[in-house]
Amino acid sequence: MTPDVNHGQAPRPPFRRLRAFAFDPILSRRIATADINQVAIKIPWDDELSKGPVDDYLEVVDVDPASGACYAPVDLNDPYLLAQDGLPPSEGNPQFHQQMVYAVARTTIRHFERALGRRVLWSPRITFEPGEGPEDAFVRRLRIYPHALREANAYYSPNKKALLFGYFPASRTDPGQNLPGGQVFTCLSHDIVAHETTHALLDGLHRRFIEPSNVDVWALHEAFADIVALFQHFSYAEVLRHQIARTRGSLEQQNLLAQLAQQFGQAIGRYGALRDALGDVDEETGEWKPREPDPQEILRTTEPHARGAILVAAVFDAFLTIYRRRIADLLRIATGGTGVLPEGQIHPDLVDRLAQEAAKTAQHMLHMCIRALDYCPPVDVNFGDYLRALITADADLVSDDRFNYRLAVIEAFRRRGIYPLDVRSLSEESLLWDAPTPEQQEAYRKAFPGGPARLRQFVPARGLTVDRKDVYDRSKRNQAHVHGWFTDPDGIDAVQAAGLTLDADAPATINRGRDGRPTLEVHSVRPAHRVGPDGQTLTDLVVEITQWRRGYYDPQVQERADRGEFDPPWDFIFRGGCTLLVSLETARVRYCVYKRIRSERRLKSQRRFLTRDSDPSLRATYFGDPRRRYFTRSDPEAVEPFALLHRSYELQEVT
Repeated sequence: MTPDVNHGQAPRPPFRRLRAFAFDPILSRRIATADINQVAIKIPWDDELSKGPVDDYLEVVDVDPASGACYAPVDLNDPYLLAQDGLPPSEGNPQFHQQMVYAVARTTIRHFERALGRRVLWSPRITFEPGEGPEDAFVRRLRIYPHALREANAYYSPNKKALLFGYFPASRTDPGQNLPGGQVFTCLSHDIVAHETTHALLDGLHRRFIEPSNVDVWALHEAFADIVALFQHFSYAEVLRHQIARTRGSLEQQNLLAQLAQQFGQAIGRYGALRDALGDVDEETGEWKPREPDPQEILRTTEPHARGAILVAAVFDAFLTIYRRRIADLLRIATGGTGVLPEGQIHPDLVDRLAQEAAKTAQHMLHMCIRALDYCPPVDVNFGDYLRALITADADLVSDDRFNYRLAVIEAFRRRGIYPLDVRSLSEESLLWDAPTPEQQEAYRKAFPGGPARLRQFVPARGLTVDRKDVYDRSKRNQAHVHGWFTDPDGIDAVQAAGLTLDADAPATINRGRDGRPTLEVHSVRPAHRVGPDGQTLTDLVVEITQWRRGYYDPQVQERADRGEFDPPWDFIFRGGCTLLVSLETARVRYCVYKRIRSERRLKSQRRFLTRDSDPSLRATYFGDPRRRYFTRSDPEAVEPFALLHRSYELQEVT
């Protein structure tokens, strides 16, 4: 008789299944989509999950300040709920709202961890002690408030470390398929929940990406959040098969997979989804039309959502190009070599195979976009930087690009006028970040003493089961080590190679310590463990170092302050920094992605961006210009950039 290794107990399940809307409630009111709008999302099983839900990453707090209500937390460990994959989708049940936001946010977290090969951390809470400088405090859980606002808004709060979702009455004149004046809950939109969760995850990776130093910074935040939400659509098999069958495999047509927040868009009076990666609905005819790439559009578009939509369209266009290449052989087989499908519905077996290829392509594109974050500069990022990061990150992991993912990305960006500023051509080789020169490599070798064995001690444990507080604490210790190495005399040459400075004759506006020398801030020391399609592994240490400098709107004041003639209150903060990717196998710096702190060109560019008056916007009319508010000497913690961005965008849509 075989011994019972579980001693009569059932094995621990790998996943918990929770029901949710695949899109938002409005699709459950249509006969054509009602059957696919309910999905069971698989999230990793957690023995410690408690009422709320509350786990190691998230804490759902269901308090409604507008009505004074406090809703009872859902217990997902209730045997009846476990037996039926949680509560059924419901617009009127607050406990389902709690389940919905938890399931979608947890799924978004899982995509990031699988792509990056490490546990994610939320951005730390900044505390100030009397007489001391700012201190970082570990944030274990991101709070989620499903009913936080009585307005047409939802946003991530960097200050509260929370996602706040609103609810509001639909338009009474143009409600779409909503009840005129009926309640619309943003927490029930899969896309809005994934979008806001992505903002929080990106802030945990790059704390300075919420500082709008150029026109692309906030646009990249918005675009990246949309990209993650869009590609998560492809992880739901029934939804994907339905849309493949409806479009007969041609995803260039109008389809749900490329649309974001349909109910929200209609509720505020639009004719369709809030955003669509492929096209727009003509407000006069009500017909959907594909959007043709316009390389000049980016030159005249500055509003963050609209500018971000150009980047989203480029990424989705690259996805479609790759998808077409992957299904070309299937279409030839199905059509006897013509590649042209006959009229009518396509065979269910072909639907399944096309859906498999679409899902594979979407997952590769999503992970490609997430991995690129480790290859971005830590400050002042722009679309061109992100393109180079995409290409370099993918080339590192997938040397044999047989489906031409990278060429598809380059071509899609080119068609929309997105170019890096500092390359000679748009070839793949030109877009790769430059490797350090032999002289720079020698400087880095001195700055990282002890070789690979010493660096590997920075990452004693890998995988997705390490305690996140331990990860945070070790990262803080590692930051102190790296700071000591780079400020040591042996690290001076490495500092210069990284585009930073510790020189005594550096501009007097660069922040200095008590000894009068420029200071460095090591923002992050984190591992990146990736597994390629052929099983190859790539493990790096990602190090981010920054500096800051006082900036002035008046160039003459800037010159005098740089010379140290006087020290007036600054108008904005100018930052420089670098991202180092250091191989844990060789201790060699493979890439240094930097923004020079002494760059006068960047300083002038940021000054123009912050002071230009040619960008009329309801954002400035209603709330003042948050670009300026964020960079003033007043307390930046008082500013909620995403609340301002999302609210102002929605005001523009309503009006």
